[in-house]
Amino acid sequence: MIDFRYHVVSLISVFLALAVGIALGAGPLKETIGDTLTGQVEQLRQEKDALRTELDGTAGDLKDSETYIDAAGPQLLDGALTGRRVAVIALGKVPDKTQTALDQRLDQSGATVTAHVTLTDMWTDPDVRTFRQALVGQLTPYLDPAPPADAAVEADLASALVQALVTADPANPDALSNDASTLLDALSSSDNKDNPLVTVSDPVTMPADAVVVVAVPVEPVASGATPPPAPSADVVAAQVAVVSAAQKLSTGAVLADGQRGKGTLTDAILADGDLAAALTTVSGTDLVTGQINVPLALANRIGGVNGHYGFGDGETPLPPAVQLPAVSRTAAVPQDAGVGAAP
Repeated sequence: MIDFRYHVVSLISVFLALAVGIALGAGPLKETIGDTLTGQVEQLRQEKDALRTELDGTAGDLKDSETYIDAAGPQLLDGALTGRRVAVIALGKVPDKTQTALDQRLDQSGATVTAHVTLTDMWTDPDVRTFRQALVGQLTPYLDPAPPADAAVEADLASALVQALVTADPANPDALSNDASTLLDALSSSDNKDNPLVTVSDPVTMPADAVVVVAVPVEPVASGATPPPAPSADVVAAQVAVVSAAQKLSTGAVLADGQRGKGTLTDAILADGDLAAALTTVSGTDLVTGQINVPLALANRIGGVNGHYGFGDGETPLPPAVQLPAVSRTAAVPQDAGVGAAP
């Protein structure tokens, strides 16, 4: 058994070692230790300055590249969508900067933006699903083509929204049909006027040929911060339904998404082989490269080429060049018109 003397000897040894260390540090080793620490601090300072200089240079090069791509945008987009009419559907609140940039690129491609529509929380709120089901029953008579009888409510609403934006008056291809106007009015109002399913920035009077669906970007999470919950499966399904309806019911559609990452709609589409084969996506639309890719990707989709564009896995950096035929719009011919018809 360890006795008291052992503890005394141990304590004396500790204090002796501490005293020797203090004596050496304050005496013969003082200059050596001080010089070593000073040298290490100076080296770290020089390395930090070098890294700062390198970072500033890289940032400058990146800024120059963005400026060059931005300046080349009009030339890259010139004629890509000449004469095409495009409706823009935002799946939620999209940064104004991104929306304005996409509009600018569509304009540079020769397209005309006919509508800006934004889905509200009511579109996917589980507490108002009964209201949405009842609304679908009211909208069905105005849908042509009508969705399958077993289609989900989200698919029916998506069909109604797209048809409201692309269906032309049979007698006037430059005006919305009466049914389309009815559908849009129903979707943009509700029993509670403060909570419609969609909001429309300006009156929609002209039908679109194609559709750009803009996803809500997933915000980056700071290191150590708790990431926000990923969208539920029902929300993702409702958003995919809009993109699918836009592709099915128009001449072509593109999903314009933010940076790739957990929870993005692009990732959900690319993870599903059937969806990836049917729907076109563009990621990184918060940057000039993605913004320019949107009209180019839409031109490809109208031309029958599906693709995924960006810098992530499964994506191509730049859509191929494509030359679309000129747009031709004519009013429907009356049933009794033609050879032998009365004047």
